[in-house]
Amino acid sequence: MKHLFVPLLLLLGLHASAQQSPAKLTIELRYLLALPEGYDADTSRRWPLLIFLHGSGERGMDLEKVKMHGPPKLVEAGKKYPLIVVSPQSDQGGWDPGMLHKLLLDLKKNHRVDADRVYLTGLSMGGFGSWEFASRYPNELAALAPICGGGQPETAWKMRYVPVWCFHGAKDNVVQLSASARMIDALKPYQPGVKFTVYPEAGHDSWTETYNNDSLYTWLLAQRRHRFRQVDVDAGKLGKLAGRYVRSGSNDTVVVTAIANGLQLSAGQHRESVKAASETLFFWDENAPVDMIFNKEGFLLRAWEQEQYRKVK
Repeated sequence: MKHLFVPLLLLLGLHASAQQSPAKLTIELRYLLALPEGYDADTSRRWPLLIFLHGSGERGMDLEKVKMHGPPKLVEAGKKYPLIVVSPQSDQGGWDPGMLHKLLLDLKKNHRVDADRVYLTGLSMGGFGSWEFASRYPNELAALAPICGGGQPETAWKMRYVPVWCFHGAKDNVVQLSASARMIDALKPYQPGVKFTVYPEAGHDSWTETYNNDSLYTWLLAQRRHRFRQVDVDAGKLGKLAGRYVRSGSNDTVVVTAIANGLQLSAGQHRESVKAASETLFFWDENAPVDMIFNKEGFLLRAWEQEQYRKVK
């Protein structure tokens, strides 16, 4: 595996190790970068990306600490991953989703990253950070693998198109099993196939067994970022959805009219068109999980907040 020094416009290089190259995004975020074998051989090929978020014990200003657990530890021991592995370091009491997003954008700009195969994983503090990032930027991820972490169950619906495999130790006395269980329970109505592995005898360290299991990486690499696909829908069926709708709890009105294989939404002088993914599901953009679902009462608009609209005419 070849590891490269990372010269970026806003990156300051550090002394490169024999195994992984340190770099940092401005002075706020440092990370280890490991490029897969064959990265330089075919300059037209794009590679999947795995971002690993460490736990609280690896916080600070010393990147060597990040190699204590997980993928960076395994890379240092000689494991060869068929993907780009990036392991940032936080010097705070948690992870900043906005800064991680800036890192991801830099990586996609400066390396041959397959944007449809970006995977995020983390342990403990990094497990919490993984859930939070996925709730903020779900359209960036192809899959999520949080370990002994937790999040805000009310945000689970935002991850409805992000495949999740969660791990936790049943005897964890640092982060209770219920922290992961609440997230999984909240996600199941939107994603019945969500995966949840509980190690009956494991304590807080549920990550060693997880990262040593190649089935995790096989599963990750099989996932692709969700993209809506436009389909042909009978004009008569689209016409039945046309009408005037009012948002629950307000007087906001949206007028829906049928167009070719989609709908047009009008609110005052503002107009937007949406494409049909089915006879009842419509979307704005192939890459963003913002959709509207019609039912007998009206439609549910799923954006950053869920909004229910009732048909009145």
